[in-house]
Amino acid sequence: MRVLPFSISLLLTVALVYALNNRFGAAPAFGTFLSPQHGFWQNAESFNKNFNESFTLPQLKSGASVYFDERLVPHVYSDDQLDAVFVQGFLHAKFRLWQMEFQTHAAAGRLSEIFGERALNYDREQRRLGMVYAAENMLEEMNKDALTKNLCDAYTAGVNAYISSLSESELPVEYKLLGYEPEKWNNLKIALFIKAMNKTLAGNVDDLEFTAAKSFFTDEQMKVLFPAVPDSLQPIIPKGTLFETPGIVPVKPAEADSLYLGNKEPINLTETDKPNPNNGSNNWVVAGKKTKSGAPILCNDPHLELTLPSIWYEMQMSGPDINVYGTSFPGIPGIVIGFNDSIAWGVTNSQRDVRDYYEITLKDESKKQYWFNKQWTETKLRIEEIRVKGKPVFYDTVAYTVFGPLMYDASFKNESTGGRSIAVRWKAHDPSNEAKAFWLLNHSKNYEDYAAAIKYFECPAQNFVFASKAGDIAIWQQGTFPARWDRQGLYIMPGTDSSYMWQGYIPQAENPHSLNPEQGFLQSANQRPVDATYPYFIPGGYDLYRGITIHNKLSALSGITVSDMMNLQNENYNSFAATVRPVFLKYMNEASLSTSEKEYFDLFRNWNLQNAYDEKGATVFKLWYDTLEHMVWDDDLGTLKELGLFPSERTLIEAVLRDSAFAYVDNKNTSQKETLADVINQSFKAIVPQLQKINAENKLAWGEHKNTTVYHLLKTALLPFARKHLPIGGGQHIVNATQHSHGPSWKMVVQLSAETDAYVVYPGGQSGNPGSRYYDQFVDTWAKGDYYRAWVMKKGDTENPKIRYVMQFKKA
Repeated sequence: MRVLPFSISLLLTVALVYALNNRFGAAPAFGTFLSPQHGFWQNAESFNKNFNESFTLPQLKSGASVYFDERLVPHVYSDDQLDAVFVQGFLHAKFRLWQMEFQTHAAAGRLSEIFGERALNYDREQRRLGMVYAAENMLEEMNKDALTKNLCDAYTAGVNAYISSLSESELPVEYKLLGYEPEKWNNLKIALFIKAMNKTLAGNVDDLEFTAAKSFFTDEQMKVLFPAVPDSLQPIIPKGTLFETPGIVPVKPAEADSLYLGNKEPINLTETDKPNPNNGSNNWVVAGKKTKSGAPILCNDPHLELTLPSIWYEMQMSGPDINVYGTSFPGIPGIVIGFNDSIAWGVTNSQRDVRDYYEITLKDESKKQYWFNKQWTETKLRIEEIRVKGKPVFYDTVAYTVFGPLMYDASFKNESTGGRSIAVRWKAHDPSNEAKAFWLLNHSKNYEDYAAAIKYFECPAQNFVFASKAGDIAIWQQGTFPARWDRQGLYIMPGTDSSYMWQGYIPQAENPHSLNPEQGFLQSANQRPVDATYPYFIPGGYDLYRGITIHNKLSALSGITVSDMMNLQNENYNSFAATVRPVFLKYMNEASLSTSEKEYFDLFRNWNLQNAYDEKGATVFKLWYDTLEHMVWDDDLGTLKELGLFPSERTLIEAVLRDSAFAYVDNKNTSQKETLADVINQSFKAIVPQLQKINAENKLAWGEHKNTTVYHLLKTALLPFARKHLPIGGGQHIVNATQHSHGPSWKMVVQLSAETDAYVVYPGGQSGNPGSRYYDQFVDTWAKGDYYRAWVMKKGDTENPKIRYVMQFKKA
């Protein structure tokens, strides 16, 4: 055998050691990653891992006991509420550390530290949107309130107690893959997490795109394409509700009509990182007079991106004057959605627009001054220091105006802002204390407590549904909303003076709300909250058809049971398709269909209007309507399609139901005049080759077509950590709103009988570790439409057979 010279052998050894301990591109440092002592092998948990542990910590005042049930749900008991919050922070970190830190890094515009230069534009946009600025303002407000500061201090101390105990081998696998380590938690990160939810739930606006649309359409045409009030609206607040005379009447500037004139030259503006427009939820509550038990039943299923680790962490917290069960956000203290011994509550997103844009005139490239109220006014310059992995620090100068930060200017453009200086005014920038709202809800005992608690919730505005054991049911659309003159904020506004600034806020008492309505139920599904009689202009990205289905189902039901409510959360009936199908059938020329075309048409005609997993008619309908929309709109929208601006699906069907000769049906790019019958027939024939292709691939069944997948937070980068091809129906406009990777992220049904009867499930598991059996434990149950009965542990029930493990937290 030939032996290598010592010098060459040494060089190869050194090279191998270097290669194994350094990163190349996106790959981890394989030496560390593969190390038996410290690498990813250490993240593999045995099936029977024992979670019994004892901790002695100086931060505790009295200590706490944590009892884990068979689903690894913790039941935290302490004689001191702040100790319970400390333990919550510790548990969040123990089971979800990478997730909670990664999400706050993303919120703060710090992903370049992890991913390098490819994340730089994302980080700059986060900084320029004012995410950290907003969190700093929130933190200042929280620090003014002793209760909130104590809560956050205790929570942060708990997170850091766990981080301090971590060894390299115990780091979550994502840190090892990405080659970085956790840093100490702080209260600013709590605020950052809440601001991340603001961006997700109160950041989906179209001002930039609408401004670009003025190159193509008049304001009157925009009203047709994007109507404010749908014809078939079933609002959150029951129809016929009388509203008070408005407490504030904003004055429209005399020159404001110029906003609605067409652009002198084409403008192409859009925001690059917009939230998913399908972020939403369902909630409803039924009064005892409509239930079999005579007790109210409250239900909630928030719709968010489906991820592993899950955004939610289920738990019970008990202590003096508190016994609350539900789901929490790893990253903030308290229970976000849940119930206690007296009440239950849930939330859906309001979809209201609380973000506007202003064009700013800068004096020069220094950005130190801008023209405002007939004089040059000083900006506040904020130097953003963005650390970039493998590169020098990037410095970005962001100018702040009276409106807010300059999101775009000559130094930061999207596709073709042309260097225009655009400032953003966002309600999320203002000081607020949403963390206190959740904590007070956790303690609420009646309607008055609930109503007082939610007043602290300013942004992102939510529909808070409520029920109590006293028999009350209620809903409030709670947030702080600008009082706008008609159509204010739909387009970029002039920022040269104060004329176009928000003139005040809608008084909180005038927010849409209802208490114990005669109909015996209340529901919200992200639809417009009120009919056209509400005295304020309330733009937003509202849904429609889920609310119609829920309203119709609840109206028809009596003697309602918990099982009925589970069935309603799993309901696959497609009210949107039920509206469209009669029009399609009326105008379809069956005689013109070939044999194969008729086969697919019959699938649609005979479809039961259920978006169940195995229904093929649902797939035919989805492809048909999508194609029809493009045939109708594409010739008119032109390049606006590239910006993502497209009328809502309801716009076309409601327009042709009003007038079958709807002007936009005709394709202006052809010499002939198309009718509604023409485009319905053409669009169907156009999809048949695609239907044949997916049928040959055995993907014509609706569930196969949409392929519901719960991805890891890093999406396709960690596809082995995902759950793919889940057998579940649902979809857009369906109560069961499960789409490809978006849908019900937590499902809860609570009957407020003398002994609370609650059922819950979410598409994930309690552990964030992909090597744990608790990582995705609930996914299959969720996909089947099944639930777990929530075990609310009672004090002293320490020998219950449901208890699997116990963690003791003792004062040092």
